[in-house]
Amino acid sequence: MKQGDEVIVIVGKDKGKLGKVAKILDNEKVLVDGINVVKKHQRGNPNLGVSGGIVDKNLPVHISNVALYNPKTKKGDRVGFKVLDDGKKVRFFKSTNENVEL
Repeated sequence: MKQGDEVIVIVGKDKGKLGKVAKILDNEKVLVDGINVVKKHQRGNPNLGVSGGIVDKNLPVHISNVALYNPKTKKGDRVGFKVLDDGKKVRFFKSTNENVEL
């Protein structure tokens, strides 16, 4: 999984939703835009110009709970790696054997 990949959630309260990977945290968790959003009560800080209130915040999701989205099959898919003849390493979808393009 890389930053910017489109993923689909396969378990949990957001099952079936799509989103882009915003950040990868310590190789186990990922931040996905629009997934696992919670309401956080935030105290204001006038010195920093931060207003108080209730804000939406994305929490991390475990990497095993998301799968790379395959636009051809419109499902989550497993990914493999292969080395091309010119020595370039690429990712490919296991179901269709096609290369993953960003």
